[in-house]
Amino acid sequence: MRKIILSTESGADLPEDLASKYAVQVVPMHVIMDGKDYLDGVLPVEEIYDYYGRTKKIPSTAATNVHEYQELFTKIRADYPDSIIIHIGYTSKASSSFQNANIAAEELEDIFLIDALNVTGGLAAIVLYAATVLEKEPTIEPERLVEKIEAVVPKSRLAFTPGSLDFLRAGGRVSNMAYLGGALLKIKPCIELKDGKLVSTKKYRGKMMGVSEKLFQEYLTEYNIDREQLYFIYSIGLEDSIKQRMDELAKEAGFQHVRWIQAGAMISTHSGPGGFGIAGLEA
Repeated sequence: MRKIILSTESGADLPEDLASKYAVQVVPMHVIMDGKDYLDGVLPVEEIYDYYGRTKKIPSTAATNVHEYQELFTKIRADYPDSIIIHIGYTSKASSSFQNANIAAEELEDIFLIDALNVTGGLAAIVLYAATVLEKEPTIEPERLVEKIEAVVPKSRLAFTPGSLDFLRAGGRVSNMAYLGGALLKIKPCIELKDGKLVSTKKYRGKMMGVSEKLFQEYLTEYNIDREQLYFIYSIGLEDSIKQRMDELAKEAGFQHVRWIQAGAMISTHSGPGGFGIAGLEA
């Protein structure tokens, strides 16, 4: 039976231990500061926060390019001869990364590319779903696995709120007037993935503890999330007391397994420190 290999981008924020466990191949996206190109997944997130502290600017980000995908797919075939590759990619609505993967795969055989229409924990949830299906059914036909993954893509739900509006303002995503009003009223937007696009859907007022609880309650009201697995996403700076409270609420809601995922450099460039998010798959 030919081996199936899964791959994705660093923008999935897939924890290293899980990538290793399931042999998921992760290709880096890019963060650019002071004209220098850094690899997402390698660059410590704290350096982004330090850069903002010095300059009051956020870095720019860039997609994985065609050459990097060619190297990734070539390496997979070298490491796993006669393998079948299934690449589950960062949403095509927010990056050219998936388009570049398609270009790189044009002359390759036995490779499937799936647009996850999601990012960070929402993308990781899909990748890990594929990995667990493959673990349970190691002889599954690749076409059948692709069908299963494509069926779960629209069921992946991600909601995220930043710790503050500072990084959104620096990136031009909120006006100075909206920033001042939001800062005075302690307003935080809820960002969700809608049809693959990042959209501000709600606004919360108050401290991060209360905002996180409200976000979680409304998330569970809006989506019928499978209680087997839930993912919490955080950017460095989120208080431990909030994490503990979210764990308690998840247990009370009946979730069997909860995994915390740290937002990497790519995501943190836009969300800033102290952010909180939730991802899961609808039943």
